[in-house]
Amino acid sequence: MNMKFMKTLRPLIGALLAANLGAGCAVGPNYHKPDVYAPSTFRNQPENPQAAAQAASYADLPWWEVFPDPVLQDLIRTALKRNYDLLIATERINAARGQLAVTRSSLFPQVKGDGQYIGGNEQFFPAKANVVLLTADAAFQVDLFGGLRRATQASRAQLLATEAARQTVVLTLVSDVASNYFALLQLDLELQISRDTVKTQEDSVKLTSLRLDHGVATKLDVLQAQQVLDTANAQIPDFERQIAQEEDAISILLGNYPQGVPRGRVLAEQTLPPDVPPGLPSSLLERRPDIRQAEQLLIAANAQIGVAKAQFFPQISLTGAGGGAFGRSSLFSSMMSSQAGVWAYGATVSQPIFTGGALRGNLHVAEAQHEQALISYKEAIQYAFRDVSDALIGYQKFHEVRLRQEDSVRDLSESVRLSIMRYQHGTAAYLEVLDGQRSLFEAEITLAQARGAEYQSLVQLYKALGGGWKQ
Repeated sequence: MNMKFMKTLRPLIGALLAANLGAGCAVGPNYHKPDVYAPSTFRNQPENPQAAAQAASYADLPWWEVFPDPVLQDLIRTALKRNYDLLIATERINAARGQLAVTRSSLFPQVKGDGQYIGGNEQFFPAKANVVLLTADAAFQVDLFGGLRRATQASRAQLLATEAARQTVVLTLVSDVASNYFALLQLDLELQISRDTVKTQEDSVKLTSLRLDHGVATKLDVLQAQQVLDTANAQIPDFERQIAQEEDAISILLGNYPQGVPRGRVLAEQTLPPDVPPGLPSSLLERRPDIRQAEQLLIAANAQIGVAKAQFFPQISLTGAGGGAFGRSSLFSSMMSSQAGVWAYGATVSQPIFTGGALRGNLHVAEAQHEQALISYKEAIQYAFRDVSDALIGYQKFHEVRLRQEDSVRDLSESVRLSIMRYQHGTAAYLEVLDGQRSLFEAEITLAQARGAEYQSLVQLYKALGGGWKQ
């Protein structure tokens, strides 16, 4: 290959490559973050600038600080390593990374080399020959109008969107494991309340039967005591069923087949995270990965408009080829001994003239997809506001319910204690004791549900604020 010729082309190739890779003029719109109206605070939240730092601190807490139960932390770590949805999301990132490399390669020259060996004697050739032929072909598309650069921008945005989608999977996975774990602890507590009630009522039935034997109670008293016992006994199999199904759900999140799940602290001993300050600023939503994903998809759709517009302009390609032969031939010995090579170069310009509306239709598709991406971006922000608003209302109200239910259980416990004393002294009928015990059992179950709902509402608030996905 002629070295002088290659030296002549080198500055030109370098200039064209720089033009391809540079941030020069490219058809199509440049991306600008859309102006989306959004309230500065969430529903029923007062303006509180001083709370911004506290709120940011709360939303930035890693999940292992928000959920301090060591067993729950181990479950979440296992899920982050083995959950199939998360593994799939990781492979999607790898695929998007590879696609970006494929798209970006169009900005560089494409070079292909070929080699061929020819050997033989006078039986098959005019002369004895042992020849090696080496050739190289090069092609380079000049990106004068930025179509390739826009395509690379779109692929890069798609990669970032895929990474944000994985963060959404992580956020959802952490929240689901925590939510199901607290639901499991709630069922454990309800089961324990039922078993404690059964034990208490068995003693009550025995005591009432003994009083019947001594003539100080009636058969009705015994039957009424048995009713509360039967009610509590009937609840146990149902709670056991729900516990087994909840364990199965957690096992699948952990990438396991259905099996038992270890427990840490009981529900009543779980530590609540710091209080959520009033006046959370809506700017916290910017940390949500689903909103970042929607924006990256919008950036990709915007770049695709440039790709479609570039198709209207001439496509310029440079080509080159060169090679040489090395070896020995009795017929062409003089040629083989020389260092002469063969090379050629050229340029191709392609300009669409008539496509039957295909190019304009392709542009309309890109513009419509951009509008869809813009609407999806605005919708993602709107849904994020709803998620946080629902979570804030849920946390506030479930917290109030739990406090009031604790008061109810405390009052009913005292009422049952006094009614039992009155019954033992003959100043009250056993129906009074029965009503109190039945109400206490129901109140304790309701309190367990209120505790579980409070913890789950905190999980949902943490998820709505976009926290918890950091690993």
